[in-house]
Amino acid sequence: ENVRKWLARNKRVTLHFIPTSSSWLNLVERFFGLLTQKQLKRGVFTSVKELEAAIGQFIDQHNKDPESFVWTKSVDQILEKIGRAKAALQNV
Repeated sequence: ENVRKWLARNKRVTLHFIPTSSSWLNLVERFFGLLTQKQLKRGVFTSVKELEAAIGQFIDQHNKDPESFVWTKSVDQILEKIGRAKAALQNV
């Protein structure tokens, strides 16, 4: 109920529910992937403070020249792929 009230007050926010096992549809997951790949993967951090600084540095750099995530498939293609994956999982 509280979430519905908050959404009613914040019209610019829209929730989009995604199927389970489809983190690739969740754009925040994609952002975390970029953070890991470009900033954290080969990093050596000797303290939480260093790790936080590295994350902050990535976010600051990313926000200087942000780029939109662009879907390369249509909605129909994505839903078709999900359908094939679900069918394959049911046969396992």
